[in-house]
Amino acid sequence: MIEFIGSRWEDILYRSYQHTSLVVQSVIIATVIALLLAVLVTRYRSLSPVANAVSAIGLTLPSFALIGLLIPLVGIGTVPAVVLVVFYAVLPILRNAVVGLQGVDGLVVEAARGQGMGSGAIFWRVRLPLAWPVILTGIRVSAQMSMGVAAIAAYVLGPGLGGYIFTGLSQVGGANALNYALVGTFGIIVLALLVDAVLVLLARFTTSKGIRA
Repeated sequence: MIEFIGSRWEDILYRSYQHTSLVVQSVIIATVIALLLAVLVTRYRSLSPVANAVSAIGLTLPSFALIGLLIPLVGIGTVPAVVLVVFYAVLPILRNAVVGLQGVDGLVVEAARGQGMGSGAIFWRVRLPLAWPVILTGIRVSAQMSMGVAAIAAYVLGPGLGGYIFTGLSQVGGANALNYALVGTFGIIVLALLVDAVLVLLARFTTSKGIRA
């Protein structure tokens, strides 16, 4: 194993960078999409059951089935990998964003409106900061889940460490099959832990002290 890693460490680092980049960028895109949808849902409360149903159904959709639908539409490579990861990343963020925004005390919102704040100011200065801890929990769940989904994206030649896992599985019985699979698997676990640690720090520095207390 040590010899295997030593002979391929540059490729492993590069694939790790690709994997992390795919997940981080996809989660950022998913967060923007989820927040826009959550604002719409909280404005029109009748859409809340629809959002919850879509989230539940989406999470039960097998990733390989979605890949099968994407290949005829966008081919193979980075594009279907991004679409795949973004799709699954949106779901937990959307659910938490809806819960967080709906959980903001109406009296606080009315007080802000009474001080002359407009809808935009109320959202950015009151509702979003108060809902942020719940939303960030959804982002953490999304990032962890996206690490695994990004590995599956290697099936359509997406970037990242998933390629090592699929190489190992396709060479079962070969000299380095187990090494490929283990390096890919444990590499993704390490990246997931590092990204989660960064998000924990982000939560500490972006959450109001009053809320943390």
